[in-house]
Amino acid sequence: MDHILQQLLERFPNNCQMVPRHERGELERLEKLFNKYERGQIQQIDWLDHLTFKALDKIKERESSRSGDSHISLIVDFCSFEHRVVFQESGANFFSPSPISSTNELVTVWDPEVGRINPSEHKQLKLARSLTRGIIDRDLKPSSNERKLIQRILKYPPTRTLSGDERQLLWKFRFSLMSEKKALTKFLRCVEWSDVQEAKQALDLMGRWETIDVTDALELLSPVFESEEQVRAYAVSVLERADDEELQCYLLQLVQALRFERSDKSRLSHFLVQRSLCNIELASFLRWYVTVELQDPAYAKRFYCTYEILEENMLKLPAGVNGEEDGFTLWQNLMRQTELTAQLCSIMRDVRNVRGGTQKKIEKLRQLLSGLLSELTYFEEPIRSPLAPDVLITGIVPSESSIFKSALHPLRLTFRTANGGSCKVIFKKGDDLRQDQLVIQMVSLMDRLLKLENLDLHLTPYRVLATGQEEGMLEFIPSSSLALILSEHRSIVNYLQKFHPDEDGPFGITATCLETFIKSCAGYSVITYILGIGDRHLDNLLLRDDGRLFHVDFGFILGRDPKPFPPPMKLCKEMVEAMGGAESQYYTRFKSYCCEAYNILRKSSNLILNLFHLMAGSNIPDIASDPEKGILKLQEKFRLDLDDEDSVHFFQDLINDSVSALFPQMVETIHRWAQYWR
Repeated sequence: MDHILQQLLERFPNNCQMVPRHERGELERLEKLFNKYERGQIQQIDWLDHLTFKALDKIKERESSRSGDSHISLIVDFCSFEHRVVFQESGANFFSPSPISSTNELVTVWDPEVGRINPSEHKQLKLARSLTRGIIDRDLKPSSNERKLIQRILKYPPTRTLSGDERQLLWKFRFSLMSEKKALTKFLRCVEWSDVQEAKQALDLMGRWETIDVTDALELLSPVFESEEQVRAYAVSVLERADDEELQCYLLQLVQALRFERSDKSRLSHFLVQRSLCNIELASFLRWYVTVELQDPAYAKRFYCTYEILEENMLKLPAGVNGEEDGFTLWQNLMRQTELTAQLCSIMRDVRNVRGGTQKKIEKLRQLLSGLLSELTYFEEPIRSPLAPDVLITGIVPSESSIFKSALHPLRLTFRTANGGSCKVIFKKGDDLRQDQLVIQMVSLMDRLLKLENLDLHLTPYRVLATGQEEGMLEFIPSSSLALILSEHRSIVNYLQKFHPDEDGPFGITATCLETFIKSCAGYSVITYILGIGDRHLDNLLLRDDGRLFHVDFGFILGRDPKPFPPPMKLCKEMVEAMGGAESQYYTRFKSYCCEAYNILRKSSNLILNLFHLMAGSNIPDIASDPEKGILKLQEKFRLDLDDEDSVHFFQDLINDSVSALFPQMVETIHRWAQYWR
């Protein structure tokens, strides 16, 4: 004890000094007695204690006035033990030397127990999970309270870490939980994989567990199970049950999951290749997703290995019995997609170098397509569209191709299709489309989830494909920005009246058109809230002729926003006015659709969180900056602590707060939100 006090004095020589024993007075004796009282060594008698404490206060005042107020006394109270200490670990009293100035109030003292395993707890854990214990645990059934606690744990989001007690509870009742498929992922998180015997037990149980859903299998491919090859192999075996449509919904994340595999030629990579050999759409997207990742030096070798496996196996494919192309022809067609994007990049460079306004650049584009690069007007052979591989494109229509007025001068190209139709595409160079690709994938997935619950909100999940880290294609949807509509028509209603007039309909437009507008507004309001889409303004909110509203340009997600004080919901005043105002029946219907959609998507929160967790290693800007923080922000948006009824009230309040910001009676915070749309 004395040497610690001595080090304190050495550390603060100008600020403190030892009080001589003869000057400590009555106060020290009383302090020691009070410590004994607190430890229960002096019997407690309430009425007498009350009087004693009053007397103690008077003595303290007297001692304080005697010594004056110029000094503050520090009493260091060390722990005491009931029995004499006979053994002490070396270094336990080591005082960590750290550069602390004399003005600091806190002193860091090294605690040798921090970070160490408690031997008694570790032994208890080993005994509780021993092989012999398994015979006893086999017949154990949880009590009513334990069952409630287990059910609560099973509802935890996949991002939540289980406490020691929760892990122990799930392990204890592992046998009784084997019939609950939702429990497997949580059970596997309880396993101490470094313990060979315990890992063996867990893998044996996993093989006999009720088969989990495909959506839950995604969790087992996350970084949490990076070292557990058999667990990841089990997840792949579950994914084999998914049909091609569902698999395509997760393909972007499954390619990213290759980062967490232990080998370059993993079971996951072989699975993705084998499924792609049977579906040209999957093959095309897999090739592009892997190609983009080849530019990441840390994982280039791994993704190139998957690329080689795909190429090697596709080239071996024989021609189909119904006249389908052989593997060599299919692969050559996919390679021509890359040649096409390279030619488009070359065109963009030439067009950008043209001096003058946008019109001169458009003339140069059409001149190139009709002259030097006329082979792009009519392809020698049809090429599968990179955006929609089931569509064959035969050439570019020069007269219908143009350039957007923007710093990057993106191309708007019209392709002829083999069936006599056409498709419009935007090609960008100098912009990273991987974040837009992820957001649109989520919009498409959420649209699918809503439709499975018979709720069609008329969303517009246009196609996006990053063909490189700074280039890519987007499907062009004929539409107008709200900024343009308001400048030309003064209101959204006037614009819709032009295309869908109805004198007897609400606001002079057809009921179908208004319903489409309301539903699409509700769908995007919920989705942009959940994904934390930022930087919303009237130029990136687009409206189609049939009343479908949709969002574009997703440079800020997961709560990031370049503007200060963003409102919780991305609703603009003109959208609410088109529904008849905040008091109309149509606005009430809008809120009802919002709440219904929110609760449907909350049911699939684990799927959405798992997909984002698999993107943790990607180079997508708003995820790469802080993956853990981003995923936690996403989790917060689902409000998983609320039941369906409470979540409806929560979301209605959210809408009301956001809409209140758009109309006159406003408090300071609401004023800030209103500024967002200016």
